[in-house]
Amino acid sequence: MKQIADLRKSYERAELNESASAADPMQQFDLWLNEAIQSELPEPNAMTLATVGGDLRPSTRVVLIKGYDARGIVWFTNYQSRKGQQIAGNPFAALQFHWVELERVVRIEGRVEKVSDTESDTYFHSRPLDSRLGAWASPQSQVIDGRGTLVANAAKYGAQFLLQPPRPPHWGGYRLVPDQWEFWQGRKSRLHDRLRYRLHPSASSSDAASWVRERLAP
Repeated sequence: MKQIADLRKSYERAELNESASAADPMQQFDLWLNEAIQSELPEPNAMTLATVGGDLRPSTRVVLIKGYDARGIVWFTNYQSRKGQQIAGNPFAALQFHWVELERVVRIEGRVEKVSDTESDTYFHSRPLDSRLGAWASPQSQVIDGRGTLVANAAKYGAQFLLQPPRPPHWGGYRLVPDQWEFWQGRKSRLHDRLRYRLHPSASSSDAASWVRERLAP
């Protein structure tokens, strides 16, 4: 059996340099995300979300990006979940995309805010019926007796709402408003490319001129 410490890979697929990267990190992210999608990677929209609770213990989980624009990165979830409670107490978080096949990582940090009710309603009603009922059926992050609890809840809300379940008041979208990005491209000999974008203090994240781009040592 091969030892974990002996597992190694030489990263030689691509490079990332200042002259070929966008001045606006959202444009660079758009380019890389679309390349990941076009490469037909498994779940290129999956991202790790890190939050910190009042006990100062960090926690992570995988969520799916559901939208992005100059304002930030959007996902949807249960506001009463562990992550929702942590965000309510500490509205700063970090996201990470890891596209293994492309030897790329994107890290994003910033403040988290709820999206508008209109945005949450629009996305909720675009979901399949089972997913809409699931948002009602699952008391996310709470201890339950067994899977039967979820099945019973889904049946109950299915009978109550039929084909038109409304958006639960405890469910909706979050937007991470970035103030820092890092783009990582694997390179040979562990001399990886790392470009960080920092937002100027008091500047707007939607203004490309507001970002400082700098190279970090790997």
